[in-house]
Amino acid sequence: MDIYTALAIPILISTLWLFTANLSRSSHPDFTNKRICLLIAHPDDEAMFFSPTLLALTNPETGNHVKILCLSNGNADGLGLAREKELIASAMILGLRSPADVLVLDSPDFVDGMDTKWDAEKVAEPLRQAFGGHMSKTKDVGGDAPTATIDVLVTFDRYGVSSHPNHIALFHGANSWLSGLMRGKEGWRCPVELHTLTSVFILRKYVSFLDAPMTMLFGFFGGIKASRRQEKAEGRTQALFVSDMGQWRQGQKAMTRAHKSQMRWFRWGWITFGRYMVVNDLKRQIIA
Repeated sequence: MDIYTALAIPILISTLWLFTANLSRSSHPDFTNKRICLLIAHPDDEAMFFSPTLLALTNPETGNHVKILCLSNGNADGLGLAREKELIASAMILGLRSPADVLVLDSPDFVDGMDTKWDAEKVAEPLRQAFGGHMSKTKDVGGDAPTATIDVLVTFDRYGVSSHPNHIALFHGANSWLSGLMRGKEGWRCPVELHTLTSVFILRKYVSFLDAPMTMLFGFFGGIKASRRQEKAEGRTQALFVSDMGQWRQGQKAMTRAHKSQMRWFRWGWITFGRYMVVNDLKRQIIA
């Protein structure tokens, strides 16, 4: 390899990264002036998996108001109180307006652990309490429009990115809450859009920003397929957030400066090469 090739490679990589980051910003025009909640299972989920989404949605130019609801304080190692504080510090780095916009639960219903399955109905309950809706087994004869105090809910998909059962439970709990909200409301539009983070196979998890073009390609053909089958929900079905270099470093700071108790050796690999530190693609779910 000659010196010119050696110099050209990082320039090409930087250019591709900047191009995909700028291009992705045109893929989410619907996320403006919204009340948004990010639903996570543990402190550090917001940084390790959702930092591109948070950095995009908390940009003051969007006019969004973003909150985080975390269902456990990650007390598996007895560090629950410390991790609550770390989550708040991380949220501030990632652009949330105030510590008051971060709610962390400490409940026996939501014990942190790979061998612990959370009940979907119990996951739905704090969503009802925080953002509205009631559980009813019968149709609402009054026929009033369903209401909630948020417009968008973001969480993991049915595979939980890492197959963590706590992550997976959030998907089912979110669907349970919104399905209950819409029970007996035929003909009305759900007041909350549910967007879930797409899980990818393991090799794609460690190619950083290089996964963005592949994600764009899959999204393009997936959109064509959905249109042909008429399965497309009202509005955009997929949003892509790609952090630029500065935002990538901001996401890393949320881990290294805020979540210090979690910075074990293997997490350095994740925050350096992990695609979820740079690329998030969200899919809008249809609420039955």
